[in-house]
Amino acid sequence: MKNRILTTLLTLLFSIQLWAQIIERERPKEWGNLIEGGRFIDRFQAIPIIGELTDETWGADDVIPRYVDNGIEEKEWSYWGGNILVGDDDKFHLFVCRWPENAKKGHMEWPRSEVVHAVCENSFGPFQVKEVIGKGHNPEIYRLKNGGYVLYVYQGYYYSDKIDGPWEYHQFEFNARNRKIPDGLSNLTFAQREDGSYIMLCRGGSIWFSEDGLSGYNLVSENSIYPPYKGEYEDPVMWKTNIQYHAIVHDWKGRIAYYMRSKDGINWKLDPGEAYETGIAIYEDGTKVDWYKYERIKMLQDKYGRAVQANFAVIDTIKWDDLGGDNHSSKNIGIPLTYGRLLTILNKEPIDATTKSIKVKVEAEKGFNPHKDIDLISLRFGAPEEVNFGKGCKLLDSEKEGNDLVLTFEGTGNGITEDNFTAKLIGQTTKGKLLFGYARLPGVDYLQAALSACLPKINSGENGSVEIEVQNFGQVESEKSGLKIEVKTEGNWKRFAYTEIEPLKSFEKRIVRVKKPIDYAKNECLDVRVVILQPGQREVSLTGQLTVK
Repeated sequence: MKNRILTTLLTLLFSIQLWAQIIERERPKEWGNLIEGGRFIDRFQAIPIIGELTDETWGADDVIPRYVDNGIEEKEWSYWGGNILVGDDDKFHLFVCRWPENAKKGHMEWPRSEVVHAVCENSFGPFQVKEVIGKGHNPEIYRLKNGGYVLYVYQGYYYSDKIDGPWEYHQFEFNARNRKIPDGLSNLTFAQREDGSYIMLCRGGSIWFSEDGLSGYNLVSENSIYPPYKGEYEDPVMWKTNIQYHAIVHDWKGRIAYYMRSKDGINWKLDPGEAYETGIAIYEDGTKVDWYKYERIKMLQDKYGRAVQANFAVIDTIKWDDLGGDNHSSKNIGIPLTYGRLLTILNKEPIDATTKSIKVKVEAEKGFNPHKDIDLISLRFGAPEEVNFGKGCKLLDSEKEGNDLVLTFEGTGNGITEDNFTAKLIGQTTKGKLLFGYARLPGVDYLQAALSACLPKINSGENGSVEIEVQNFGQVESEKSGLKIEVKTEGNWKRFAYTEIEPLKSFEKRIVRVKKPIDYAKNECLDVRVVILQPGQREVSLTGQLTVK
């Protein structure tokens, strides 16, 4: 009887613990109308078979049997996180963290993890550890414009001139610039811009910029870029293609991820549908491995920046049930992705509802012949908001242009508005596989200035001054722009001062001084809003409180 009660209590305790880790998120109703290719999750492919299928390994029943050679896996170590770069030696270099599987705290040993460098001739594994770099967790490696390497880890980074080291530990400098940092500075992810500068996205959803990827990172966004849904967000990943910026963030409690896109890395659009969820690890022979959780997604990119493979940290059970020396553990896996085809819109004029026809060139690539590999009848083209739901323009004609193919779509139904910065193609290959791609729109300015201000400093007294720090985080010089300061009075925002900002070069900083029309008492606390008005762009604002000096 006692044993039965004990078993019941243990089962109840496990159920409560499991419930605390999982909340079923309700999907928006319109997601049910998405076609294949409308969700990022549709891009996950079957994992190539490497090595032997075996059940002689650790893991819960749902992850056995499996091909242990996918990614990196060892009985002695629990692996977590990590991303891959292709080296100058054409080998695949994985930077991943680990801790002893038999550690007393089991999975909760992760704060004492170490980062290792592993290498493989292909991107899927098995990766072999080449060196131990040092202490660290949640690594992400990126290459600088000068050829050096930055290996980010929680609360710091390692730097090396070569991918094989030696590595030196440093810490980033962060300048919040009067903005609140949502949910701390952890789980950082990075993308290089055209000029070699870097954009960073942190766990809390804020956007930061660094001129070279090593110098200080500056906070630019005021609010999180994440979806407006209830979610416990973490593990963002960001990457840039030749078309646009991309980001995915994971709701760890709902075990669902969301996909976003951006023209400039500052203003983001949420795409519908799941980016990923559990159940995506399926091998080419149909073997399914049902990992309990997928976290720390990272992307392997090709020379165009396209994500061609996703790497995950996976675990076979709830983290607190992964104990030292037991049958549970974690590893890194790689899953291939269908990537977008290279598309160019040939129209010279901006596309809108009055456009009669749209010409799109589809480029040939190694392993892809657009003359033979496209099911032309299946194609739809237009605004992603239309095409993702099976709408958009119909194909009128196609013609060969060397190895490439030029498609002509009727303009009706393109759905493209001023809010769009890309068009999207969705269809199938002649073998019934997903085919998609994005194209930049004619008339859209993809490299713009990005002026950003701190809160003003207001000095008291008749001769007191107002000073505001303004910096351009764009990749091109700014135009003369307006700057408006407002103060909240009796619940309403009222203009306090206005001035103009002379052009600023990329990353140039300037102190703008404004004549003070109203005298405030020393130590008086004010609610202030700064608004920047750049020609042809949305207003940029910063709101906060300050004390008169």
